[in-house]
Amino acid sequence: MVVPLTSLSHGAGCGCKLPAAAIGPLLAGVPVISDENVLVGFEDADDAGVYRVRDDLAIVQTVDFFTPIVDDPFDFGRIAATNALSDVYAMGGTPVSALNLVAFSIAELGGDVLSSILRGAAEVASSAEVAIVGGHSIEDAEPKFGMAVFGVVHPDEVLTNGGGQPGDVLVLTKPLGAGAVSTAVKRSLPGAPLELAVDVMTTLNRDASLAARAAGAHALTDVTGFGLLGHLHELALASGLAASVEAEAVPAIEGVLDLLASGDAIAGGTRRNREHASEFASFADEVPEERRWLVCDAMTSGGLLAALPADKSMPGWVIGRLTDGPAGAISVS
Repeated sequence: MVVPLTSLSHGAGCGCKLPAAAIGPLLAGVPVISDENVLVGFEDADDAGVYRVRDDLAIVQTVDFFTPIVDDPFDFGRIAATNALSDVYAMGGTPVSALNLVAFSIAELGGDVLSSILRGAAEVASSAEVAIVGGHSIEDAEPKFGMAVFGVVHPDEVLTNGGGQPGDVLVLTKPLGAGAVSTAVKRSLPGAPLELAVDVMTTLNRDASLAARAAGAHALTDVTGFGLLGHLHELALASGLAASVEAEAVPAIEGVLDLLASGDAIAGGTRRNREHASEFASFADEVPEERRWLVCDAMTSGGLLAALPADKSMPGWVIGRLTDGPAGAISVS
């Protein structure tokens, strides 16, 4: 008997992350190491750390792993690998190598399932020209998989979430809603566009990163478990600016708005995101409920969110702007 992987997880994909509201206070108590070569640390909730090793070379380091968001092991591996590589692309870097991170019970699920997960990850790594050079595994009844990724970037070309400028347009490169789709599948709800969601989650952010750089992006991040509003809040806060979002302009995976309108496919992580967003975001009265949930969707392996000069463009959806105002505040209309 094949056990559905999502039946073993308490939260799917990036929806299993610790709440954003809890992370900030915890990190505030962690001492910051003083090192002039640390170009990006954890102070501004950026996507990866960046350390300068030479005047012309810096390394980008990140780690990401999560519980299954789909039942198919091969697709789970593909999605987890794509998601982990994304953090390097979000810094304007190029991923070079990776280590697999495995929490798994071979006794309960069998070696073939784990082999399929690893093959899925290897396929994505190969397409990204990233070498998987090893990994680590532990016994765990709740399966988890991800990667620690090493990348490179020129120290002068690092893109962070803190460089936004007033008037910058905000461009999102993938539609939202994977959290809703995964929840619908887990709850056996009809109409979940699983194939479309998997296509979105397994699309590398490599081309989007190159496009953002070519367009002269001032700030860059990716949209994952904290939802669009959560990650935009981090970008705006780090940039010392406010932001405005046009709800109707935010793209959704086809079929997701119907799922959200029913109220039955709202992930637990999405509910936590919306509760957290109430501290810094306001909605115009005319914004429908399903779009309020969409901008809080606990996305897995989402697109890049770029802040571009107003006279520049790149592939994606223009969803709003950065504005002068209270740092981190967001208005959704």
